[in-house]
Amino acid sequence: MEIIGKKALDVLTRKHADSRNAVSAWVAEVEHVGWRSTADIKARYPHASFLPNNNVVFNIRGNNYRIIVVVVYVSGQVIVKFAGTHDEYERYLRKGN
Repeated sequence: MEIIGKKALDVLTRKHADSRNAVSAWVAEVEHVGWRSTADIKARYPHASFLPNNNVVFNIRGNNYRIIVVVVYVSGQVIVKFAGTHDEYERYLRKGN
């Protein structure tokens, strides 16, 4: 899959150095998969949450961090919408995102 919006991931890892290894591992894995459906994601990431409009929430590093992406299965793209701490994620959702 092609990851679009890696800048949000870079900001997260610069701000929270303890997320670096987990985020790097997630990126490496996602770049080498070919998800065709939510079932493909759920098979590898059983704790991923699925929201409307192909939004997927990944728990990173023991749920300390979250990454929200939009998966465009047809084009093989994963678009990063949010990357941050669990608390930042809660605020993000409260804003109506």
